[in-house]
Amino acid sequence: MRLHKFRDVDAFVALDLAGAEAASGPVRWARKVLQGGAKDLARSQTYTYAALHMRRSGASAGISAEAPARAGAVAAFVAEAAALVPDGTYLPDAAKGVAEADLAPLRDTDPRTVGRMGAFAAACDGLSAAVAADATVGLDGRTAVIEGFSATGPALAEAVAERGGRVVGLATAEGSLAADGGFDPAALAEAWAEHGDKALEALAGSDDGLGKPAELWGLGADVVFAGSRMGVVQHGIAEGLGCRALVPSGRLAFTSKALAVSRRDGVAAVPDFVALAGSTIAAWSSPDTGDDELRAEIAATVSALMADALTSDDGPFLGACYTAESFLSAWQDELPFGRPLAA
Repeated sequence: MRLHKFRDVDAFVALDLAGAEAASGPVRWARKVLQGGAKDLARSQTYTYAALHMRRSGASAGISAEAPARAGAVAAFVAEAAALVPDGTYLPDAAKGVAEADLAPLRDTDPRTVGRMGAFAAACDGLSAAVAADATVGLDGRTAVIEGFSATGPALAEAVAERGGRVVGLATAEGSLAADGGFDPAALAEAWAEHGDKALEALAGSDDGLGKPAELWGLGADVVFAGSRMGVVQHGIAEGLGCRALVPSGRLAFTSKALAVSRRDGVAAVPDFVALAGSTIAAWSSPDTGDDELRAEIAATVSALMADALTSDDGPFLGACYTAESFLSAWQDELPFGRPLAA
């Protein structure tokens, strides 16, 4: 893992592998972005590329600045990052605190299919997470909850419903909302389009209509989609889930201890680097590929990856790691140290 520090702004990018054809991954802004978390995010993207048999590397950048200085810091990052994009040294993806519009000056030299990034990429990740869950335990007749309902949420809920499941619980940092009969995906999409991060409050009618965020864990759903932040599912939460599958809807959703608890309890813990492969497939797709054709490709690819991972006696997470590492070994002198799990 190599760390590239920026000259004109308090920023860095963690680049996971040497000798890669290109490196990509999120860029985040906060008052202080820690290098450890960025390195973990880069590793997750590396494993996505390896699972897809792409000789590319994960990367992750951080911009540290106080809120009043955010715009200037992001602009300075973009100006300096312009030298890294044309040869693929670092291709940034908008993440927490950084909008796709902020990165617009870099897109002309980005080799990926720019029109399939941003909101479209989030929708592709929602699709791939649902496909991974369906391949793992089957969604037909199942209940599901979505922790960290965000930009991936509407497409995730729609894909769950298309496969015969129903989303019975939603949560954000502000609160949770439950519906025994399931939420209407069209209503969720409309609420997100109109209210964004405040969609749950709009659905509930007011802030007072929301339960506590932690109430989501107790709904007893068959499938738990989680991903509001890295490590949101730690071992204590994992012990009480009682679900059939734990599926990331955000990178590094569960910790290594939570993975151990899941294996002990017979819960299929799905690897984030497979569940969230949709955006990567979309970003590197041909511009000539139609949207429906691309969605079909994402579904077929993720289903095949999960089918292979599920053959492992060590569970789907490690099964997918073994496959990714086999590919990495074919072009790296040694495997990177550490698998994509939250601490």
